[in-house]
Amino acid sequence: MTTTTTSTDATTATSTKIGPRQVVAALWVFVTLFYIYCDVFGLMYPPHLQEFLAGNVGGLVVDQQFLLNAAILMTIPMASVLISRIAPHRFARWESVAAGAIMTLVQIGSFSFGSAPTSFYIYCSIIEVAGTLAIVWVAARHWKVDA
Repeated sequence: MTTTTTSTDATTATSTKIGPRQVVAALWVFVTLFYIYCDVFGLMYPPHLQEFLAGNVGGLVVDQQFLLNAAILMTIPMASVLISRIAPHRFARWESVAAGAIMTLVQIGSFSFGSAPTSFYIYCSIIEVAGTLAIVWVAARHWKVDA
């Protein structure tokens, strides 16, 4: 994962290595934004908005406990951005593997709750699962040295 950049001054060329720590952090930001935008887009779909306003989405009661659980769940990818950047190497690596695996399973499991998924939800889920699997892959296979 190396990129080469050349400055506007033709006499200076530098090579910048992008390490797994940076890649994993960037992937966490990417999937976190997808989680947020998928939820926002869901509220733009009138049937889902009506269900949210009624407090029941596909059989799931949207109450304070549900919202607290959702907030706790979303703490995982948001904290993982920070952890992957500043925590000690070994902890950051294995936290990303575990958190990526958990978020992959949660996203896949989300299809077993509520009503039939919309096409945009399926699309976002494919991207989210691919992103979290990429996190697991990079952290487990390529994060051999602290970068």
